[in-house]
Amino acid sequence: MTRKQERARARRRWEKQQAKQSQRQQDRARLQRLSAVVAVVVVVLGVVGVLAVTVGRGGGDEAAPGADNTPATVVAGCQPPPSPLGTASELTLPDKATAQGKVFDATIATNCGDIVVRLDGAKAPQAVASFLQLARESYWKDSPCHRLTTAETLKVLQCGDPTGTGQGGPGYGFGVENAPKDGSYPRGTLAMARTQDPKKGNGGQFFIVYGDSSLPDPDGYTVFGTVTSGLDIVDRVAAEGVAPNASSPDDGSPAAPISILSVAVTEEKS
Repeated sequence: MTRKQERARARRRWEKQQAKQSQRQQDRARLQRLSAVVAVVVVVLGVVGVLAVTVGRGGGDEAAPGADNTPATVVAGCQPPPSPLGTASELTLPDKATAQGKVFDATIATNCGDIVVRLDGAKAPQAVASFLQLARESYWKDSPCHRLTTAETLKVLQCGDPTGTGQGGPGYGFGVENAPKDGSYPRGTLAMARTQDPKKGNGGQFFIVYGDSSLPDPDGYTVFGTVTSGLDIVDRVAAEGVAPNASSPDDGSPAAPISILSVAVTEEKS
């Protein structure tokens, strides 16, 4: 098999994995909507039942909480996450010149503490310009990090979707920049998540690599920064693993919820 055929085969395999992930996220979203409807029905029936007990016995019995009421794991140093705003945005792709050749420091405030990253506008000006705009617009306010992978060769925490479903975007897309030729993404890498389209599949979602990882896609993923502090926060979340209701034991929403509260960016002066 030629090198070209190997790359094509690797790309098809990764696209299938991405398609499966997208389908799982859509299935979870439908299940959440169905669960909400069922919950309303249960509440109504519960009220009727309590009223019946009160009238028949002259008093009410408190029902024990069910499994659905079990709180999510909150690791040490974290606060319960806020409810996602779930808002969609229709923004315009910013000019990459706003970040060209510049370096920025961004503080990502989460319910578990601050994660600080350095953004490289020299190597990935379009991705950094987009990050700056989304931070300025408070696009990520109260947005959950919706995906955690714990496989041996892929250890990432994916964030950046205000809806928390993995399907949200800022209303624009752009192409891949500064992708590693060997498909290697070392611990501490900050990179853009994208759709299967390498020419305009980048948007507002990004991932933090907490363990040396390999992504075999020949088009790669845009590396636009590195984590300079706070990676231990991701380690603690990752240690709790994937939520038990995920369709895959090593790929799904994190069992210990972590959400972005706000993002502040400052330019490094030479």
